[in-house]
Amino acid sequence: SFRPRPEGDFKGRPSRDGDSKSFRPRAVKEGSSKEMPRNENRSYIKKDNYATDGERPFRNYDDKKQGASRSTDSRPFRKREDGAKPYSKDFSKAAPVMRARKESIGVDDGKIRLNRYIANSGICSRRKADELIAAGVVSVNGVPVSELGHKVDPGKDEVRYNGELLKREKKIYVVLNKPKDYITTTDDPQERKTVMSLVEKASRERIYPVGRLDRNTTGLLLMTNDGDLADKLSHPRNGITKIYHVELSKSLSQGDLNKIQFGLELEDGIIKPDTVSYVAGGSKKEVGIQIHSGKNRIVRRIFEHLGYEVVKLDRVVYGNLTKKDLPRGRWRYLEEHELIQIKHLIQ
Repeated sequence: SFRPRPEGDFKGRPSRDGDSKSFRPRAVKEGSSKEMPRNENRSYIKKDNYATDGERPFRNYDDKKQGASRSTDSRPFRKREDGAKPYSKDFSKAAPVMRARKESIGVDDGKIRLNRYIANSGICSRRKADELIAAGVVSVNGVPVSELGHKVDPGKDEVRYNGELLKREKKIYVVLNKPKDYITTTDDPQERKTVMSLVEKASRERIYPVGRLDRNTTGLLLMTNDGDLADKLSHPRNGITKIYHVELSKSLSQGDLNKIQFGLELEDGIIKPDTVSYVAGGSKKEVGIQIHSGKNRIVRRIFEHLGYEVVKLDRVVYGNLTKKDLPRGRWRYLEEHELIQIKHLIQ
């Protein structure tokens, strides 16, 4: 059976070196909780604000005598209703059901926006057509229309611009391998050679160049009467990729090649090409550069900024289009898969 050890009859455990040490109880500080017997009443002491004499006053909270709560919350206690469970949730009420938004099913009545009809006629882009509508120079069935969202029926309605009847033209898409000394414009007051003379037999419809190539720049040029597509391809938001073959007056140093690759600060901002490298199998005078910026003369200005003169500049790729097997000065129609691919590049 268990027998309690007599008080004061405790001997310390012998140390490793064989000496026995007697146990001495630790001294109890005055006012400590160990000084007070367990079975006597004790009060909680809280120290808060300083008194005027600089000492912390003592506030006694006697739980048994005063019955005060130690919580600082002074809100009244709300008695629980009979039979109610703590933290119970009433599931009798059904949760609100989120209704799915009904998808509006648009009825295809064959009508299209007026600006699209004007763009399809080949006279301008949709953005320009909005300006014509706002100016009040467009009429539908003899009634002037200035509402931008107005819709027309291409099979029934008669649309006129400045009194001239507009017809929906067949969409024509032509790729031209532009030669040197031709201006990328529809009309030149100085009567210089334009790219229009090179594609005059492509269609009876009037087509326009998408973008612009300098007079001394050769290569791929897309031409069409699809004003909406031309406007989107030319917009900086879409960033259509162009690849140029550049020939310089002197060899491009590796240091300058790295500068171009990392980006240059020109007068109209920082320009950084997608890629730039020496042409395989050529000298260091020949460089290939891929860029998506549509700024004026941007490729020439990049090299001129570093002190190089561009002798030849040829655009070999535009978006997904190439001039492979297309002689200089000749044109061809865009194939169907090429048209589908290039429309995927725009938003």
